[in-house]
Amino acid sequence: MSAVVSSCRVYEIFLSLQGESTTQGYPTVFVRLSGCPLRCVWCDTAYAFSGGRRMALAEILSTVAAYKIPHVTVTGGEPLAQKHCGELLSQLCDAGYKVSLETSGALDIAAVDRRVQVVMDLKAPGSGEVAGNRMSNIHWLSLGDQIKFVLSNRTDYEWACEQLTDHQLAERCGLLFSPVWGELAPEQLAAWILEDRLPVRMQLQLHKLLWGDVPGT
Repeated sequence: MSAVVSSCRVYEIFLSLQGESTTQGYPTVFVRLSGCPLRCVWCDTAYAFSGGRRMALAEILSTVAAYKIPHVTVTGGEPLAQKHCGELLSQLCDAGYKVSLETSGALDIAAVDRRVQVVMDLKAPGSGEVAGNRMSNIHWLSLGDQIKFVLSNRTDYEWACEQLTDHQLAERCGLLFSPVWGELAPEQLAAWILEDRLPVRMQLQLHKLLWGDVPGT
């Protein structure tokens, strides 16, 4: 009997600049896995909800290695929806890469390799998926990790401020506030952050500023 080969369904693997988080601007290899259990109304990667092809983990690592880049981000969709995502993350760490995981926060992150930088969303009401937040995930975050709030209006902003206070998030990990592309004016979000003296990093999606809303960039 042949051994079962671990694999993931991969929508795309590509080289770009990291558009978000504290590694923004670094050349990064993105491994985008297919599928997601959420349907955020502002989602910009809905094209990855289906499709892609199944790749053995060894093939994924070989494809990543060909780019000769130290930063690797595993993203989606929702990568943790795939059974062998955790194994992929650990193998990338074992290979010496600086690995980050972009996750919706709806699935359990407890088993994610602690060498991985977790960039986890908390979904605000405007996403339509606030009920999907798995708040117990906050326990597993450390100072090297980050929580991302994508905000579409003042209600989202005030909700995010409540989470900072209620869960003492600034003491646990990095915090990122982003405006929904085309909905909340960046200068408005900046004004709110400054007025309230929030301990957060405001970020704009660098890849969209450079290339627009184009998949695979």
